[in-house]
Amino acid sequence: MADRVLILGGTGRIGSSVGQDLIAHTDAEITITGRNVDVVKALSAKLRDRVDFVVIDLDDREKLRNTIASCNLVIHCAGPFHYRDARVLKTCIELGVNYLDVSDHRSFTQKALDCKSEAEAAGITAIVNSGIFPGISNSMVLQGFEKLDSVERIHLSYVVAGSGGAGITVMRTTFLGLRRPFEAWIDGEWQVVKPYSSREPIQFPPPYGRTGVYWFDMPETFTLPETFPVKTVITKFGTVPDFYNFLTWTVAHLWPPSWLQNPQVIEFLAHVSHRMTDFTDRFSGIGVAIRSEVSGEKDGQSASYCSTLVHENTAIAAGIGTGTIAQLMLDGKINKPGVWVVEQALPTHLFEQAMSNRGLEIHGEWLRSN
Repeated sequence: MADRVLILGGTGRIGSSVGQDLIAHTDAEITITGRNVDVVKALSAKLRDRVDFVVIDLDDREKLRNTIASCNLVIHCAGPFHYRDARVLKTCIELGVNYLDVSDHRSFTQKALDCKSEAEAAGITAIVNSGIFPGISNSMVLQGFEKLDSVERIHLSYVVAGSGGAGITVMRTTFLGLRRPFEAWIDGEWQVVKPYSSREPIQFPPPYGRTGVYWFDMPETFTLPETFPVKTVITKFGTVPDFYNFLTWTVAHLWPPSWLQNPQVIEFLAHVSHRMTDFTDRFSGIGVAIRSEVSGEKDGQSASYCSTLVHENTAIAAGIGTGTIAQLMLDGKINKPGVWVVEQALPTHLFEQAMSNRGLEIHGEWLRSN
């Protein structure tokens, strides 16, 4: 009997990329959901074989429950996750259905992790924060951590070109992330950091080169210190062209905080940014680069392991990150009852094998100092 996968929010750029990865690498039957029947039908026709569709609103709890009950894996791609509760995960726990999501916000991640004991008791595997960052980035950190004898510092940097090939939801997520300061693990204690602050030039692989990145609140900011015994975790994000960084910095630092608490302002910023990137994407591209530097000791000497990844389409890369974990869950290679973040659930050898199978290259090098 074929596996059946439900992709909530499957009509979005990320959700449809997950669907494409599953079609390419699994034999699963796929159900995609959305709220616009015309969009759902068009995407179903594009993805073709093994794809069904359901028009659903997550507030329709009875229909959501009935739809989940017919599947053996649910992939939650219906962001922004700033606004979401854990109802999908809790329904999966009640019905004994495995769960995976592309969540990218601290508050939602904590709500999901709070369900760990219930998921464990139900015998379901639930993994949160899959995708590109968070997601593949977390596995790159684990890869570096395992190469060192001890680790003191993790520095993750991301850069996205233009829209990243994603839709309006990702634009909303960016501006929602500017609303308030957040806590980061620095020098062995939680310190308050202002979003889009402390610009730092980072050398990324071509075509990005030296690009400025800024503090940004990611789930990794608190899940990595909870997973690994480290003193400092830095998560920074930037965009190209660089003038988008300065526009975002202006919003974060010069606009009255009350403006960013207004949903209409967030919608205005998201739509204006989306229209701007529609124009600049033709020049900047829509790719992504990740740089992970894990520092500590190796063989009694100070050392750092640096890994980098570049992909020409951010949305497709996110689909690969989520599709990889979904495939491994369907194959029974990841079976770990409870709720986990990626770095706690995906072994490095399976991660490396899956990236190789999908042609996604991660380059690593030692940065040693005596």
